[in-house]
Amino acid sequence: MNPSSTPRLAPTALLRLSPLAIAAWATLSTASGQSLAQSATQQASSELSQVVVTGTRRGDRTLAESESPVDVLSGKDLQRTGAGDLASALGQLLPSLNFPRPSLTDASDAVRPAQLRGLSPDQTLVLVDGKRRHTSAVVNVNGTQGRGSAPVDLNAIPLAAIDHIEVLRDGAAAQYGSDAIAGVINIVLRKGAAGGNVNLEAGQTDAGDGGRGAASASLGLALGGDGWARLAFETRHQQRTNRAGVDTRDAATEPRRGLVNNRLGDPDSTQQSAVVNAELGLTDSARLYAFATFSHRNTTSAAFWRTQATATANNVATLYPQGFLPLEESTTTDLGAVLGVRGRWADWNWDFSLDHGRNRFDIDVANTANYSLGAASPTRFDAGRLTNQQTVLNADLSREVDAGLFAPLTLSLGAEFRRERYGIDAGEPASYQSGGASGFPGFQPSNAGSHGRHNSAVYAGVEAQFSKDFSASAALRGEHYSDFGGATSAKLSARYAVVPAVALRGTLATGFRAPSLAQQYFATTSTNLINGALVDAGTFPVESAAAAALGARPLKAEKSRHASLGLLLQPTSHWQTTVDVYQIDIDDRVLLSANLSLPAALRAQLAAQGVLVSAGRYFTNALDTRTRGIDLVSTLNQDWGAWGRGDYSLAYSHIKNSIRRVADNPALLTANNLELIDRVSIARATVGSPKDKLVASAEHRWGPWSGRVAVSRYGSFVVRQSSAANDQTFGAAWLADVSAGWDSGRWNAVVGVDNLTNRYPDRVIAANAVGGILTYSQFSPFGFNGRQYYVKAGYRW
Repeated sequence: MNPSSTPRLAPTALLRLSPLAIAAWATLSTASGQSLAQSATQQASSELSQVVVTGTRRGDRTLAESESPVDVLSGKDLQRTGAGDLASALGQLLPSLNFPRPSLTDASDAVRPAQLRGLSPDQTLVLVDGKRRHTSAVVNVNGTQGRGSAPVDLNAIPLAAIDHIEVLRDGAAAQYGSDAIAGVINIVLRKGAAGGNVNLEAGQTDAGDGGRGAASASLGLALGGDGWARLAFETRHQQRTNRAGVDTRDAATEPRRGLVNNRLGDPDSTQQSAVVNAELGLTDSARLYAFATFSHRNTTSAAFWRTQATATANNVATLYPQGFLPLEESTTTDLGAVLGVRGRWADWNWDFSLDHGRNRFDIDVANTANYSLGAASPTRFDAGRLTNQQTVLNADLSREVDAGLFAPLTLSLGAEFRRERYGIDAGEPASYQSGGASGFPGFQPSNAGSHGRHNSAVYAGVEAQFSKDFSASAALRGEHYSDFGGATSAKLSARYAVVPAVALRGTLATGFRAPSLAQQYFATTSTNLINGALVDAGTFPVESAAAAALGARPLKAEKSRHASLGLLLQPTSHWQTTVDVYQIDIDDRVLLSANLSLPAALRAQLAAQGVLVSAGRYFTNALDTRTRGIDLVSTLNQDWGAWGRGDYSLAYSHIKNSIRRVADNPALLTANNLELIDRVSIARATVGSPKDKLVASAEHRWGPWSGRVAVSRYGSFVVRQSSAANDQTFGAAWLADVSAGWDSGRWNAVVGVDNLTNRYPDRVIAANAVGGILTYSQFSPFGFNGRQYYVKAGYRW
C-alpha cells in the first residue's frame, strides 16, 4: 500500500505529544505582546485537520480521524531542536523512540540504530514518500541496543529536504510488508517550485569539544507547464567528543598510565548529502514523478588503547613505543532513487513505480599493526567492504465504490516484487592474516561473498465510513520469499465517535519479518570487549560449518500479533489528547546469540576449519517476547491576545518488554557449560532501554520573537553482566532544552542550549569500567556529551 499516490500534503507544525498537564502549559508560557488571534485559530484548526497518508489509502483522512496513532512532525519541529541529524531530532521529540549514542562499538559508532516501542531497530519500517527504504549494510554486532540488527540509516536523509514525518505507531505488515512490526516512519519530502531557503548552524559542548557546523539549502524550480523540481543540499561536520576516564589497567611501568588514552563519545564525522524531488504532468490524467537521495559520510572512531606492554610483547614497540590507539576510518555511501508514474483511469487511481537503493560501507584501520608482521607491519589496512542493495517494483490501484454507506468504500489492490542483495568484500591480506589488524581485523576471503533473494507480494484493503461516527478498515497481504516461503498478514482497524469530542479506536493485526540477508550471511572476526577482556570473536553465518559446530539451527521468519485500543479527546478545536494501550507478541524473534567464550576443545574444532577465535556467536530464533505499553499524547494551541500565542505539548510513553519463551539450549553448548541466550542478552531485550519517557514542551511567539522550553524525563534502565554481582541500574534523568528565536518572515535566527543543567547519566561502577576507561554506559538514551550550545541562522524566499 503506497501513501505517496494520495494528493500532496500541506506542511504541518503539529508535534503529537502530551496529556496530563493542562496546568503545566500556563506556567511554561512566556508573556509578550501582539495579537495573533486569527493566525492562531487558523493554525490550530489546520493541525487537527491535517491529512495523513501513512496507514490509509483514503485521500481525506485527517489526523483527528485516524484509526491508528500517528505522530506528525513538521520540518520546523525538527529544526527547532538542537539536534544536528534526523535520528537525534526524533529521539528528542518522540517519547516512543529511543536513540542511544554507543561508542567503542566498531561500525555501530558510524551507523547508530534507533528503536521504536523498545523493539529491534529493524522491526520498524522506514518509507520515503511512501516508498520502502533500503537498510544499511552495517550489522550491529557489539553490545549495543539493537544488537544483531541492520536497520535503515536515518541520518542519510538531510533535514533540509524534509517537509514532515509521519510515525505510525501500529502494526502494519498487512499494509506494507516485512519489518512493520513496531510501526512505520514515513519521511515526506518537500515539494513544489515555490520558495527556497539557506541555513547555517554551529554548536559545541560545554566541555569544549564536539564542535559542529552545517550549511544547507533548498530551492524549487519550475518544469514545463505544471511540473516542478525540488533540490536540497547539506554539508555537515562533527568533531569528536571524549568522556573516557584515565587508564589504570596496567603496571606502573606503563609510560601513559593514569592518562586519558582512549576515546569514548561521538566520533569525528563529515557528511555531504543531497535530495532531488520532481514531478511532471504527462497528460491530463497522468503524472511522472521521481526522487533521489545521496549521502556520503566519513567517520573516524576508535578501538581500545593498546598498551606499551602489548606493543612490546608483539614486536611492534619500534612502531609505537608508548602504545597505540587503533582508529577505524569508515566511509558510508548511500544512494536511493525512485521513478514512477501515477494517474487516474476510469474510476481507478493507479501508481506504478521502480525503487532502487544501495548502501555501501568501506572500512580502513589506521594507527595500528598486524602483530604477526612485527616491526615490518603496515600501520594502515584496507579492511574490506559491506554492501546492501534493494530493488522494488510496485503497482497500486485504488477506487471508491458506492455501497450505500455514509460515504463510498475505498478499495485498494496492489502487487510488489522485491529483489535484495547483500555482499561482503575481503580486505587486503595483511588486514586479516594471522590475527589481522589490531582493533578491527579485516574481512577474510571465507567471509566474502554475494547473496541474493527475491520476494513477491499481493495485497488488498478496504476502508469504509459506515456512519458519520463509525469507520473501519481491513487489509490482507500475502508474500512469498525465495528463501523463507510464504507468509500472510491481516489487519482490522476501527474508530467510533461516542460524541463529537470523544472517540475510541482499535486495531487487531498479525505481522511477520523475514530475517535479513545480513542476518543470514554476515561474517567477521573482530576484537571485542567480553567480560572486561579484549578477545577475538567470530560472527558466523547460521548455515556455516563453524556455526553448526556450535549448535546453530536454520533461521525462521518472525511472526507477530498486535492489539491496541485508543481513546481520543478533542474538547475544543485547539486541544487534542490521545491515549493508546497496546500489546505486541513476537514469536521466533531473530537476534544474535550470546558471546560464547569457547573452551579448548571447541577452539580446536574451529581451528581445524581455519577459524582462530576465542569466542563465537550466530543468529538464532531463540526468544518469544511480549511488549506492552501505553502512549499518551496531547497538544494545545492557545491565543493570548495582546500577549501573543503559545503551543504546548506533553507526551508520555511506558513500555514493558518481557520474555514468553526461551528456546532449549543446544545440547552441545550445554555439554560445554555455555548458554545460547544468556542473562545479558535477555536484559538487552527487556530492560536495557528506559521503560518510561516523558517529553513536555512550551513555545511562545510574540510578533517576530519566540521562546521554547522542552523538558524530557528518561526512565531508569538496567545493564546486566555475566556476573550478577556486576549488574547496574542507571537512574532516571531529567533534561531541559531552551531556545530563543527571531523570524522576520525572510530572515530567521535561533540560539539555544540543549541539556541546560549539564546532566550526565550515572557513572559506570568500577567493576565494569575496564580500568576506569568506560565512565558512562553506551545504553544511555541521551548519550553522555553534557550541555551543548548551538546557533542557527537562515534566509528564505
